[in-house]
Amino acid sequence: MFAQDMGAMMRFISLDVETANADMASICQIGAARFVDGQIAAEWKTYIDPKDYFNPVNVSIHGINEDAIRGAPVFKTAAPLLSEFVGGDIVVTHTHFDRVAIHQSAKRFGIPAPNWLWLDSARVARRAWPEVSSSGYGLASVCNMIGYNFQHHDALEDAKAAGHVLVRAVADTGIDLDGWLERVHQPINPSASKSIRRGANPDGTLYGEVIVFTGALDIPRREAADMAASVGCEVASGVTKKTTLLVVGDQDTAKLAGRSKSSKHQKAEDLILKGAQIRILRESDFRDLVEVSTLQ
Repeated sequence: MFAQDMGAMMRFISLDVETANADMASICQIGAARFVDGQIAAEWKTYIDPKDYFNPVNVSIHGINEDAIRGAPVFKTAAPLLSEFVGGDIVVTHTHFDRVAIHQSAKRFGIPAPNWLWLDSARVARRAWPEVSSSGYGLASVCNMIGYNFQHHDALEDAKAAGHVLVRAVADTGIDLDGWLERVHQPINPSASKSIRRGANPDGTLYGEVIVFTGALDIPRREAADMAASVGCEVASGVTKKTTLLVVGDQDTAKLAGRSKSSKHQKAEDLILKGAQIRILRESDFRDLVEVSTLQ
């Protein structure tokens, strides 16, 4: 265990991406850090030309625009360099959104998705500290709790922050890296009753998220709601300040002439510009996220 014996080397890669718009394949920045025995040993960062448009809402969050990525490589070019940096190490991200973005970008450019072993530091945090087990486990909130300061929404800064969350969890709990790979697939409270519950799954990867659906979905709304509840989301009918995820039909996120955004979509973007922490994603990305979140 890390807290007792540092004889065994603990190493992993922490990773984060930023996207140009609601399409998770529109990666415009990647940051990664190699941690060895609790310290950063190497860093890797690049802008990415997403070959896509920049939504002003996304730009307002991370500050990356067309000028910033001018001359940057496309994902297909950067992917081998990133894989070389990762090597055979475990890859840590805070929630599965970054993992899905990497897979969706690989799919867009027709290259194999990386066969990495992934670990979600948000799931680690929910099991390491009771105070964030059901809410407040976002990267900024957890880092504030553990006293780690960083520049949020810069891919490298966020990647390093996720790594420090894992390092602190190992130190505080005595559970080593291999132990956390197992622990994140167990209930948050292993002694809790496993009786069937209706509504959001309290052990779901996205427990605490409030999700709203809008636009033309390929699957029935009831099925989409069931999928969301299975991974822990509370499903709401309208966008409010409590909303954290807005899922939009794929065709509704594209820049199509004559197509206007739904009122829910417009309201979510207005709230984001006022500082609300709402993530907008496509239905196909949502479905991929659910699939990844239920992998054991």
